[in-house]
Amino acid sequence: MSFNQFDSHNSTLNSNTVSLLAPATVANVVCGFDVLGFALHEPNDEMHLRLTDEPGVRIVNEDDFGLPTEPARNVAGAALLAMLRTAPEVAGVEVRIRKHIRPGSGIGSSAASAAGAVVGLNHLLGNRFTQAELVEFAMYGEEVASGVRHADNIAPAIYGGVTLIRSTTPAPDVVPLDAPPLFVTVVHPQIEVKTSDARQILKQQVPLRDAVRQWGNVGALVAGLLKHDYALIGRALEDVIVEPVRSILIPGFEQVKSGSRAAGALGGGISGSGPSLFMLSQHEATAQAVAKVMRTTYEQLGLDYYVYQTTINTTGCRILPDVETRHFASRR
Repeated sequence: MSFNQFDSHNSTLNSNTVSLLAPATVANVVCGFDVLGFALHEPNDEMHLRLTDEPGVRIVNEDDFGLPTEPARNVAGAALLAMLRTAPEVAGVEVRIRKHIRPGSGIGSSAASAAGAVVGLNHLLGNRFTQAELVEFAMYGEEVASGVRHADNIAPAIYGGVTLIRSTTPAPDVVPLDAPPLFVTVVHPQIEVKTSDARQILKQQVPLRDAVRQWGNVGALVAGLLKHDYALIGRALEDVIVEPVRSILIPGFEQVKSGSRAAGALGGGISGSGPSLFMLSQHEATAQAVAKVMRTTYEQLGLDYYVYQTTINTTGCRILPDVETRHFASRR
């Protein structure tokens, strides 16, 4: 999938079925609350879309998470309903979802469903819509999940790589960032932190000195990514506004952060609203050492956990070849 695959406008229907992988994402990236995010190679949700003659959207969940199947209450359904309003030649669409990104994990579970849904339907529509337009459709799904139409998970899931969201109004203004190779280690302690709850505890007013420090960190992080300056990236991975509040919701936070830094990680913090924590490393051996820190921390706390050792996914949602589409469609 080329980086600009979605930029061609073609009104011809491509097919009537498609399967794809929708990636997990890390949002906020420490200091970039609601404006920075990146896609992960693992884990991914599996999705299969089929055009139907029956009007509307039909959701089929192929997992045990018990997510809503009413389209307006489902993140993929809400995104598809918004998109169908602009495609009158399509009667309806069925979407089957097998989630491997656990809801409430903090690594973009809702964004994967919403982004995968619109990328899949766009493929069936002959790649009619731009990536920015797909982000706008997918934000309707994020609004269902958190009550806010944010795009810091949606954008990297669609564009791939690291993205900066300059603004979401009046339309998404997404800036892809040319990041250097980075290894990502993520731990998901088996507790749930709802995005809506994590937003409610945030301070509504911020001291000017903290805002200035945060602006400096965001600017330095963007500069470090673009300059491939690992040391600057590490110095910029500091959050003086959101992390001090949200970290109290996550057992083991300080142990993971300090232990990972001691193991050589560039830095990291809360992924999205948590409870997952992520750390960035320049070298794979360091990422492996960070994974050991994470496992040790949660084993000592007696909490179940998942650890993902991966890299940044530069393509976002990936359309599967026809042979894999047929294989996915045959599984029931």
